[in-house]
Amino acid sequence: MLLIYTSKITPRLKYVFKQICTRILKIPVSFTNVIEEFIAHDSLKMSYGVQPLGSEFFVKSNGLLLEQGLSDIELNVQAWEDTKCFFGSGEKSHIPFDIFSASFYLLSRYEEYLPHVKDSYGRFTKEESLAFKSGFLHQPVIDIWAYKFKAALEVQYPNYQFESRQYSIHPVIDVPVAYHYKNKGFLRTFGESLTDLFSLQFKFLYDRFSVLFGFKKDPYDNFKWIINRQKSTQTKFNVFFLIGEFTTYDKNNSLNKKQFVSLIKSIADYCHVGIKASYMALDSLDILKSEKRQMDAVTNSVTSSARSSFSKVNIPTTYRNYIDLEIHSDYSMGYPNTIGFRAGTCTPFLFYDLDYEIQTPLMIHPYQLMDFVLLKHASLLDKKETVIKAISEVQKVNGTFTFIFHNYAFSPNARWADFKSLFNLILDTSNDISS
Repeated sequence: MLLIYTSKITPRLKYVFKQICTRILKIPVSFTNVIEEFIAHDSLKMSYGVQPLGSEFFVKSNGLLLEQGLSDIELNVQAWEDTKCFFGSGEKSHIPFDIFSASFYLLSRYEEYLPHVKDSYGRFTKEESLAFKSGFLHQPVIDIWAYKFKAALEVQYPNYQFESRQYSIHPVIDVPVAYHYKNKGFLRTFGESLTDLFSLQFKFLYDRFSVLFGFKKDPYDNFKWIINRQKSTQTKFNVFFLIGEFTTYDKNNSLNKKQFVSLIKSIADYCHVGIKASYMALDSLDILKSEKRQMDAVTNSVTSSARSSFSKVNIPTTYRNYIDLEIHSDYSMGYPNTIGFRAGTCTPFLFYDLDYEIQTPLMIHPYQLMDFVLLKHASLLDKKETVIKAISEVQKVNGTFTFIFHNYAFSPNARWADFKSLFNLILDTSNDISS
């Protein structure tokens, strides 16, 4: 056990030390502000504050973990060996940066509480982030800092047996539209057919009626393949279905269609099924509550995981609504248009509410890659190299690679021709480790 001495034990301090030490490094921690207790401890220990007590392992605090609320913070990002960091801690500190305050800044999404420019969907963008501006968005810096902290502890305590964690994956399959042509009802089918006709999209018109009359398979209906792939791997897929009302933003099939309900039930027999909160539900607790209630009824279980449409997260409102509805896991933390680490980590972490200064029970699973990002690469080789490069950043710290593919990414459409093999490539990285 690692005993941490600090003059004041705050919720922020306990939160970030448990994330770095326990969840990333597998080191149990406890805290004390009693000097005699600290001196008597005969195993791992360190002090965290303004000055060291003596010659013990010491990390200098910059004070962020002792504050409450938001304040203007001056951030000076500097190079640190193979990565970057901020909140320099001076010569007396065994680590040249206060990685605990820096980690808290990123994990709490401090910057997303501050005024910023949103995109057309109302989302926080990568261009507004410190990680993008400072050139470390491509790295799980918190996990890297944690391993540097561990290396420094190993020098101080060479006889202590540190545990290690293994690389793992979290496959996420997003289902915003279950079927491209079928199961949509007469009015929607008629309207979309007229649109195809007037826009001279005769191939779409031909494909639509070929599917409707049973001559061709719906290109988005790849669920048998998903189930078969799930059967052949031990890693559970997380599948999120959009079941909200038809709007400008959300156009999935209706739960009034028995085939759609049967589909969700069949997937739930093999995979973890969650709710993809509709765009309108992100600003309305009542709509979100209604969608969750409907999903509970379909699966005959309590829905405990969610993903926001368009990966939109209004911090802290979105996460507070999830917590109110007893949703315990979120898979929305990431940038849909780029590969990277929005919260600076590849390790799931609990949401910390800065307004209330409390650690909440909502576990955030940050994702690093969405299939759309790979479309900018023309060749399969370039796509594979991009995926492998992203995975390697996570494997360096034995983290969790969370990635999002849509059900239509497995379609025979030429645009998505390579994505089944890319999905399999990522799954195989986990199989290689387990074998």
